[in-house]
Amino acid sequence: MMENIRDGVILSAQSTRTEVVNAFFRKVYHWMAAGLILTAVMAHVTASSGAMLQLVFGSPFVLFGLIGLELLLVIAISSGINRLSAGLASVLFVIYSLLNGITLSGVLLVYSGQSVFNAFLTTAGMFGAMSVYGLYSKRDLTAWGSFLTMGLIGLVIAMCVNLFMRSTMVEFVTSIFGVVIFMGLTAWDTRKLLQIGGELDGVEGNDGAHKLAIVGALELYLDFINIFLFLLRLFGKRR
Repeated sequence: MMENIRDGVILSAQSTRTEVVNAFFRKVYHWMAAGLILTAVMAHVTASSGAMLQLVFGSPFVLFGLIGLELLLVIAISSGINRLSAGLASVLFVIYSLLNGITLSGVLLVYSGQSVFNAFLTTAGMFGAMSVYGLYSKRDLTAWGSFLTMGLIGLVIAMCVNLFMRSTMVEFVTSIFGVVIFMGLTAWDTRKLLQIGGELDGVEGNDGAHKLAIVGALELYLDFINIFLFLLRLFGKRR
């Protein structure tokens, strides 16, 4: 009798924990999806407006200023999340998504619409597969973090050097590594969010959980966008 009661309590606790984790992931993916939609809409609006294109790409100071502002927003959300309110964190994420749409609008001008569409579908499939892997794989992904971070640093350095070398081979190789690195980060970030969700007491009405969901959405958003951009560099057809 006592064993049955104990088993029932354990099953109930496990069920509650699963519900909390699922609620957390729903919030993360809802915000990530909202960010991608805002970015896509803003990119289309900017690419369709001659005045906007002239404003953004007519002067390198404006473009680099927007990129710098995006970096500051990423740092503010990721590193300063504990000092932000849940509402402000949400607003900053929305602003970042819109700004990223403006700076990425040039992609719609450089590559054909079919290439952009194909890259998006491929990215969605690869991202989904790696997210599922991160969620359900029994493999310990702890060591992936430092390995992928070192790879990302090397990737950024190689891309910066290639700005001066302008080597098509280096661009090709860095694009392949870029896809691989951000696919790995997708799985690693998903596993990290799974662990975070498992430590929460609840999601609804929990400002702390909301802020963690915003940070998680930003991380997965960046993984998705970078896979998309590197795939375009590899297979996209220019206009």
